[in-house]
Amino acid sequence: MKGLTIENICAACGGELKGTAVPAKEAGCVVIDSRKLEPGGVFIATKGERVDGHSFIPQVFEKGALAVVCEEAPADAAGPCIVVEDSFKALTDIAAFYRKQLNCKFIGITGSVGKTSTKTMTAAVLSQKYKVCCTEGNFNNEIGVPLTLLRIREDDECAVVEMGINHFGEMSRLTALVHPDIALITSIGECHLEAFHDRDGVLRAKTEIFEGMSEDAYAVLNGEDDKLITVKRKNTVFYSCKDKPDLGFIRGRHMQLNAHGAAAVGRLLGVTDEQILEALKGVENVKGRGGIIELADYSVVDDCYNANPTSVRAAIDTLCENKDVKKVAILGDMFELGDNEAKLHADIGNYAKEKGVDRLIAVGELSRNMVEAYGNAEYYENTDSLIEALGELRLDGAMILVKASHGMHFEKVVDALSGVSQT
Repeated sequence: MKGLTIENICAACGGELKGTAVPAKEAGCVVIDSRKLEPGGVFIATKGERVDGHSFIPQVFEKGALAVVCEEAPADAAGPCIVVEDSFKALTDIAAFYRKQLNCKFIGITGSVGKTSTKTMTAAVLSQKYKVCCTEGNFNNEIGVPLTLLRIREDDECAVVEMGINHFGEMSRLTALVHPDIALITSIGECHLEAFHDRDGVLRAKTEIFEGMSEDAYAVLNGEDDKLITVKRKNTVFYSCKDKPDLGFIRGRHMQLNAHGAAAVGRLLGVTDEQILEALKGVENVKGRGGIIELADYSVVDDCYNANPTSVRAAIDTLCENKDVKKVAILGDMFELGDNEAKLHADIGNYAKEKGVDRLIAVGELSRNMVEAYGNAEYYENTDSLIEALGELRLDGAMILVKASHGMHFEKVVDALSGVSQT
């Protein structure tokens, strides 16, 4: 990894070097998961709620670690230890130093809905022309983003970095780390309202991404979002479902919108429309992010990963585009909505009824408000009680949307509907 010698790592994080003689070679990787360490890599020992990485220091040296960054060095450490006050801060500091050594194009992706799908599509589009590194899974926060940066290698030409936040100031810190050449914002929705209060607050928080960008950097914004179209900034590109090329082969208007965002980034970096189409036709749905599971008796829209009012409405829109099937929505509680949470859940019940959802099955204490607003809905107190009743619900022939906040563990509902045994 370019420039990541033990000496430079120590200087970047302000650590104190202890232990054996220091090799001059560069680190092969930097990780916080000891299982991912490769010989010649650096392990950062962090203290989590359940696991303390310091207990794995002997093991990583046995695996050939170049060095360890830690808050407490073992007396008998088998290799160099860089001792710091805060291992997580050291992770960020090391990533910030490493970012400065890299010359690839950085694309930062944020928004209330569609970040992960858009990230996946953008990486696929850019891979038609460039060697691309992108965020894995949901590594999009103040721990995940530094780890993503530390996965980039010198021969990577583009880096697609998903950036998620839930408080003011977080995006400022992330963008100061990433310094995107292109920032894509997918939407401004009703999410994390405990911190952001309303959509105007969400807009302020998300557009902090511009603080870490040069004046010549590009903003790629959803032109169908009523908040984003108010953004006034040099070098701004708006995208919409009216753009070419025609992406009718993608099921669901909201997913098409994500694809047009990816296409807009591709065009800025010289990817042709033909290459864009080829890339998007090959993109597979990410588990839990709106993919459709076709089963013998019914279809399941697996959108269980997370939920807020904006994303739930978008999922209902997509469900109701299917005119010739029975439309069932299994919806659960949405968290972090602040003082207005009861009304926001009731609004979803009303929306489901207005859009033509044939059957609403609601789960969780907050979702009682959906039931009252929808009317003739079915209700379960928790996820486990729903799963126990699934065999009696007569869902044959339906298309079933499954969506709730991550803490509701609706992946278990998808697994049960798909016939996967629960353990």
